[in-house]
Amino acid sequence: MGMALVGSVNVGTAVDADWAGRLKRTAIDKRPAPGRVAVHTLGLDGDEQADLANHGGPDQAVYAYAREELDLWSERLGRPLRDGVFGENLTTTGLEVSRARIGERWRIGSALLEVTVPRTPCSVFKAWLDDEPGWVKRFSEEARTGAYLRVVEEGEVAAGDPVITEYRPDHGIDLTTAFRAGRDNDLDLLERVLAIPGRSDKWRPVADQVRRRRAAGPS
Repeated sequence: MGMALVGSVNVGTAVDADWAGRLKRTAIDKRPAPGRVAVHTLGLDGDEQADLANHGGPDQAVYAYAREELDLWSERLGRPLRDGVFGENLTTTGLEVSRARIGERWRIGSALLEVTVPRTPCSVFKAWLDDEPGWVKRFSEEARTGAYLRVVEEGEVAAGDPVITEYRPDHGIDLTTAFRAGRDNDLDLLERVLAIPGRSDKWRPVADQVRRRRAAGPS
């Protein structure tokens, strides 16, 4: 791939949405923002999350998704997918976002961001894509999850900024692999995730759920 760049910086505010199910509000509709955008510990200037139980917070302050994977989904769904349509704050080019390692750090503009957890698809995501048949299952099986990011150093980002990998841990566990471990009940790999220094607390319930499933035995 070529040089890793930010293609667009996308923000959106929470709005009332009957189609969003029980939540009734969503900020999944992100649109490209002009100029430089400030990055704070809890996210970007001008951006919101409606479902704070499942989105947002320090470990999910920023969400990145690769333009190349949007293009792949566009081909499979037979329709164009614009930057920000997956609710991502950063649409990147030249970067295998879903293959980033947990704890990997990117310098973008003057901000330093750290990869924390993959995106888990939800009913709002499915409804947003016009109830695309089997969307949650398809997205999960592909495991092209994108990356949630923690803000290590606040700063500013803009379209065109290079994405510079300042640190890549040697544990070798990327987001796609860890996401599939949760689906495949691979407790050994999830235990390795839990041993990663500084990893997000959001990995604990994933491992606990796998333990419960394994204890319950075949369904």
